[in-house]
Amino acid sequence: MSKHGSTVVRALDLFAGIGGSTRGARLAGVEVVAAVDSWQLAEQTYLDNHTWVRFFRDKCEHLDPKVIRRRIGRIDLLIASPECTSHTCAKGSAKRSETSRRTAFEVIKFARHLKPRWIVVENVVHMRSWKRYDEWVRTLESLGYKLRQQILNAADFGVPQSRKRLFVICDSEAAPKEVRPINARPRRSARELIDPNGTYAFAALRSKKRAKATLERAKRAMSAVGAREPFLLVYYGSDGAGGWQRIDAPLRTITTVDRFAFVRPTANGHEMRMLQVPELKRAMGFPAYYVLNHGTRRDQIKLLGNAVCPPVMSAVVRSLTNPE
Repeated sequence: MSKHGSTVVRALDLFAGIGGSTRGARLAGVEVVAAVDSWQLAEQTYLDNHTWVRFFRDKCEHLDPKVIRRRIGRIDLLIASPECTSHTCAKGSAKRSETSRRTAFEVIKFARHLKPRWIVVENVVHMRSWKRYDEWVRTLESLGYKLRQQILNAADFGVPQSRKRLFVICDSEAAPKEVRPINARPRRSARELIDPNGTYAFAALRSKKRAKATLERAKRAMSAVGAREPFLLVYYGSDGAGGWQRIDAPLRTITTVDRFAFVRPTANGHEMRMLQVPELKRAMGFPAYYVLNHGTRRDQIKLLGNAVCPPVMSAVVRSLTNPE
């Protein structure tokens, strides 16, 4: 276990979701003693995988850090993934919620009262364009923290997904070191996560119910890779790269919608199916044994799309608690 002086590093995970950050911190040797999230499905999934952690199902805004401190004791590391939906470009032209964005200031509230040595905040890269971002950073600095703001891509940490996220890394005693990629080239690819055993049913790519835009994306893919090679379609959601990708590259960013379809050639023409939850779980860097049993398929995809890739969080936490 990671040590802080002569004691084990103890952590609190805010906006914990299904526990990606908790798993990452544990891989780095940290003892996560408590977690907070307001979504019941997240709580159920989290506790299936981290039965020993004290879970508070509530909004951070409704919790008193002084009460939390009395219940869980000393906290050395505060991990947080505040709401990101009103920062992300995936929201398109939809109206943003300043209430959602302000959840980042809950990190400040907990830091003031718990006084952890370290803080790690994860969010989408677009958080930096928030009008209150500089104020938020300055407030952390006013509490005595030295900050490193670093954009990390999960594909550089052994995850078969290209997923860039902002990490704000804080230490009250020393300047945080740069978090370095941990895996050598080439990056792991989407091919690794696709189930090869025929577990899931396919349907014909070309059918009367298939949208014209879908077929146009498939046509672009086939003109690039050839008619005999499989590929992935961006079936739902916007995409600025042609609406498809090769399977020998990392999967593009998983969102909270059922986004990707696997297309393969057959003797009777191309067929397709959506990527399934176990495949997306692998693409997020969760192990096969990580339990994800609650909610509908759509719910589970949303839970994964909101999660943190454990290998990335592990590297970040290790850079703070076990610097070389």
